[in-house]
Amino acid sequence: MILFVNACVRPQSRTKQLANYILQKIGHDVKELVLEKENIVPLNCQTLERRTKLASSGIFDDPIFDLAKDFAAAEKIIIAAPYWDLSFPALLKCYIEQINVIGLTFAYNDAGKPYGLCKADELIYVTTSGGTIFNEDLGFGYIKSLAHNFYGIKNVSCFKAENLDLIGADVESILQRTKMEIDRNFA
Repeated sequence: MILFVNACVRPQSRTKQLANYILQKIGHDVKELVLEKENIVPLNCQTLERRTKLASSGIFDDPIFDLAKDFAAAEKIIIAAPYWDLSFPALLKCYIEQINVIGLTFAYNDAGKPYGLCKADELIYVTTSGGTIFNEDLGFGYIKSLAHNFYGIKNVSCFKAENLDLIGADVESILQRTKMEIDRNFA
């Protein structure tokens, strides 16, 4: 199963347009998770303590773990997240809090080093920006680091279209260049 984590909220999202283009190339058995339609909220003291207690007891059948189980079971993951205010939407961070579960998406060895428990062999991150993305560490880099260091997903890539809202920008040409890059990677 391909898990499509959709953090796009605009009806005509350019990020979602590019993600859909990728899904047309590789998509079969896609489960789309529209974050805006999920009841995803930041963890608080009560939910964190509840989750920790259940996880430390190995009780993963509670609905609090459903998002983490889907993430861990996916064969391929596509995350579509526009670049807003120098990062990705806060809703994606809340989702990440929900899926970071010891015993489901990662664990620690005896030396205290994390290792991944996720099945996915690939994670694809898709983003668009009205301006220039000056530092990928604030968006894609964070996701890539989690994938490599915690989830065990080594094949991580990013497709992006930048400067879409600059005066005089040829939006269709910029998006087409990104689609051509996608084509080269999925030929």
